[in-house]
Amino acid sequence: MAASSPPPPSPPPAKRPKMSSSSDPEPDAEPTSPSAAGQPRCPRYKRRKVAILLGYCGAGYQGMQKNPGARTIEGDLEEALYQAGAVPEADRAAPRRYDWARAARTDKGVSAAAQVVSGRFYVDPPGFIDRLNAQLAPQIRAYGYVRVTNSFSAKKFCDRRRYLYLLPVFALDPSAHPDREAVMASMGSGTELTKCLECSERGRKVPGVMGREGKLLSPAENAPLEGAVVNSHGESGAAQCDPPISNTNVHGELGSSSDEKLDLPVSGDGTEAGNAGLGSNGVGDAVPSASADADPSAGNDENKLEATATELKVQGVDFDKSNGEEKPPTKSAFSYTDEVKERFNRILKYYIGTHNFHNFTTRTKAEDPAAKRFIISFAADRVVSLDGIDFVRCEVVGQSFMLHQIRKMIGLAVTVMRNCAPESIYDVAFRKDVNLNVPTAPEVGLYLDECMFTSYNKKWKDTHEAVSMDPYCEDAERFKVKYIFPHIAAMEHKEGAVALWLHSLNHRNYPDFRYMETAGAEAKVGTEVAAGAETNVGADVATGAEANVGAEVAAGAETKVGADVDSIEEVQLPGDNK
Repeated sequence: MAASSPPPPSPPPAKRPKMSSSSDPEPDAEPTSPSAAGQPRCPRYKRRKVAILLGYCGAGYQGMQKNPGARTIEGDLEEALYQAGAVPEADRAAPRRYDWARAARTDKGVSAAAQVVSGRFYVDPPGFIDRLNAQLAPQIRAYGYVRVTNSFSAKKFCDRRRYLYLLPVFALDPSAHPDREAVMASMGSGTELTKCLECSERGRKVPGVMGREGKLLSPAENAPLEGAVVNSHGESGAAQCDPPISNTNVHGELGSSSDEKLDLPVSGDGTEAGNAGLGSNGVGDAVPSASADADPSAGNDENKLEATATELKVQGVDFDKSNGEEKPPTKSAFSYTDEVKERFNRILKYYIGTHNFHNFTTRTKAEDPAAKRFIISFAADRVVSLDGIDFVRCEVVGQSFMLHQIRKMIGLAVTVMRNCAPESIYDVAFRKDVNLNVPTAPEVGLYLDECMFTSYNKKWKDTHEAVSMDPYCEDAERFKVKYIFPHIAAMEHKEGAVALWLHSLNHRNYPDFRYMETAGAEAKVGTEVAAGAETNVGADVATGAEANVGAEVAAGAETKVGADVDSIEEVQLPGDNK
C-alpha cells in the first residue's frame, strides 16, 4: 500500500497592512492598537527636545521662576504646555520629568522680550505654537521653537544675556525730585526748595502740606519724634529724611523698592503710621507722620492750611477745585547732553570685567564663589521717548546675573549721578571686606532683551538649527511695542515708580553713601593716633635719653668728686685736736 503524501502546508497569515502615511498627521507619528470598541485611538507622538522662544510682560507676576502660592510666568507656561498637549498627564506639574530649563530668571515685575526655555515636549502635531498661545495670557507670547540636541539645556548652554533698563532722563538730574531730607532742611532758610509736584501724589491731601481734607493726628501722634527739629515756622520735621515706605505715602515722602522692608511703626489697622486713609473722592488721604510738615499746635492748623494752600497755588495747585487736581508740571530743561552721557557712561564702565558683586545682590556672601560675575559691556548711548517721557536706554551684557544685581548697579550709578555718593565709592564697592547698602532701582524699567547661545550654535551648526532670535526679531519688536513699552511708560505716569524712588536716595536711608568720608575720617584719626603714638614714643625715648645722660653726668660728677677728695691730703685744722 502506497504511503499517503503529507497535506500541503497552509499559507502564512496575511500581514496587517501598514497605515497610509497620508492618514498620519505627521510621518513620525506612531499608531497604536485599536481600542476595545474598534475605534482607533489618537496617535501617540514622539517627544522632541526643543527650545521655545517667547516673550512676556512681567506686570502682575512674581517673577519668572515657579514659586508655590505665587503667580509666576513659569507656572502659567507649564500649565499651558499641558493644556496644549505638549506634556502628558503623568508629567503634569513635574517639570524635572521633561528636562525643563530656563535661560534666565527674572525678578518680580521684570519683563522679557526674548526668553528661552527648553524641554522634551510633544510638538509633532502641526500648529503647536498656535495651540500654546491660545492657552496663555495675552502678555505671554511664544514666537516659535527649535529642535536641539538631547543634551541641550537653556540654562547651561546660554553664553551671554543682554538686559535693557529704560531709565527716565530726569533721574540723572540732581535737582529733580529732591529727597525730603533736603526739602525739610531748607525750610525757613529763605531759600526753600520747591515741593515736588511732578511725582504721582496727586489727590493726597495732608494738613500743612497738600490741602484741607487731611486727617488730623491725635495730640500723642502729633508730638515730635525724638531727634526731630522745629523750624522757624513752627513746623516739626525730622532732621533727616524718613525711612522709605510704600508708594501710598504722603507727598514728598519716600518711596521704596519692592524688596527692601523696614521695621516701621504701624497703626491699629496694620498700616504704617502716617499712611493714607480713604477719602470721600476715593483717593487715599494721607495721615502725616510726626516728621511731616504738620504744625504740632492744633490751634494754628487753620491758618497754616490757608498759608500752605496759597503757597502751593502759586506752584501750580489750585485747591479751590474739589478734587485738588494739579496743573500739568512744567517740563524740566534738563536733557541727556553729551556731557551727561560721558559722565554716566564713565560710571557704568566701573562694572565691566570680573568683580565680586556681593554688595549688588541679596543673601550672597563675599566668600561665595557665585558672587564673582563677568560683565562684558555696560553702556547708555541712546534716548527713547515713550508717551512723552524721555528714557535713557541702558544696555548691559554679561555671562549671568544674580538676584537684583542689575537693578542695584543702576541704583548706585544713579546715586552717584545725583551727587548723593562720591564716584570714589566704586574703589571699595567690589572689595570683599567692605559691606555697602546699595539702593535697588525699581523693577519696571528692566527687561531681558536676548539670550545668546554662540558656542552651541557654532558646534552644532551642521546638524541643528541655531537657537537665535533672528527669525523672530519682528515678532519680538511688535511685542515690546504692544506690551512692554506701554507698561513702563504707564507705571511712570500713574505711579511715578522712579520718581518716588528718587526721594529715598539720602544719607539717612543709606548711610553708606558717606562711607568714603567716614573711612577717610577714620584713616585720618588713625594716622593722627599713630603719629601721636610715635611722638609720645619719641618723647619717651628723648626723656629716657636725657635721664640716661643725666644719670651718666651725675655719676661722672660724683665719681670725679670722689676721686678729687681721695687725692687731697688730710689737713688738721686748729681746734680739731682734743
